[in-house]
Amino acid sequence: RDHDLPLAVRGGGHNVAGSAVCEGGVVIDLSTLRDVHVDAKRRLALVQPGARWHDFDQQSQAHGLACTGGLISSTGVAGFTLGGGIGWLVRKLGLACDSLVAAELVTASGSVVRAGDEENADLMWGLRGGGGNFGVVTSFEFKLHPLTSVTGGLVVHPRDRATAVLRYFRDLAASAPDELTLVVALMTAPNGHPAIGIGACFAGSDEDAEQVLLPLRRFGPPVVDTIGALPYVELQTTLDPTAPRGALNYWKADFMQELTNEGIDLVVEHANRMASPLSQFHIHHLGGAMRQPPAGAGSAFAHRDAGFIYNVIGMWSDPSENDRHIGWTRETFHAMRAVSTGHAYVNFMGEEGADRIRAAYGDNYERLAQVKARWDPDNVFRLNQNIQPAARLSA
Repeated sequence: RDHDLPLAVRGGGHNVAGSAVCEGGVVIDLSTLRDVHVDAKRRLALVQPGARWHDFDQQSQAHGLACTGGLISSTGVAGFTLGGGIGWLVRKLGLACDSLVAAELVTASGSVVRAGDEENADLMWGLRGGGGNFGVVTSFEFKLHPLTSVTGGLVVHPRDRATAVLRYFRDLAASAPDELTLVVALMTAPNGHPAIGIGACFAGSDEDAEQVLLPLRRFGPPVVDTIGALPYVELQTTLDPTAPRGALNYWKADFMQELTNEGIDLVVEHANRMASPLSQFHIHHLGGAMRQPPAGAGSAFAHRDAGFIYNVIGMWSDPSENDRHIGWTRETFHAMRAVSTGHAYVNFMGEEGADRIRAAYGDNYERLAQVKARWDPDNVFRLNQNIQPAARLSA
């Protein structure tokens, strides 16, 4: 801080923005601090800042407990939670940040402080969805929920059925109980053929699971059906092959209030133009418990009422093809703006500028700027989806 050096903070290191590293500055690398301690009696998890969701799930599931985690097991607990946290259990248990009950962090002044619903409540509010703007979190404390097995997996259809599948996905989502979360992915199958899949996680009883998921398994019918009862920790790793380490990535994302016929047509049209077999188009089904902010200090996450969020994932391996795949992602996102809310999600953002950052924090931006001014008035922690301190806003 004294030398005004750029300061990056690296947790799990899983993010397309690249803000965990910097040139000509200092990286605080927390990636080796991966301990997760579970107090099963109190249903609490104490988590170090370099832990990944694989670490978290292994320890919590050993006690039959869980909270909403990343869809890819190498995702870092820290960044995922601070940005909100949308995963398989989002409709059942809310966002990951909704299960965060306390945190310890080192502030820009070098002080070590604790935040919770009763202590530094403004900071606790900001940590639940405000990104890594307020300090270096050195310890997270999560409340855990009983959960061992779920019914989940994937059904896959040929791409030429995509319009019908997306309309069915929309209808199924409209009547889904809160225990069911759905994610649709337009991608290239391992056999090289364009495909569309619907991933499902039902976190209810086995008896209800059959009734809820049988229509999904019969529709089409699918060419692949992997849905069945399985440990939650196993479901948490099923999508790992879709995010190969070392691949080049460029993402664009936004929320949709509803999935209209116009939106479906745009998704299919632009997904069919994917130029890389690694690229994907995801649509996450939201709602349920996510609509309710946590009790106490509440949460800075701004877009709880959205019905869906989509993520346009440009992914490829040859740097000489950067322009081609970045171009597809941008063109697709531009077309989708006609059916989007115009908001953004911190965890799916790259370097997108001040307007998109404000769109991510929404109506909470001004309050977040006040919290930032209290805890980091000189904007030391700026290599993130950055919130300007309030004093700078008025300058």
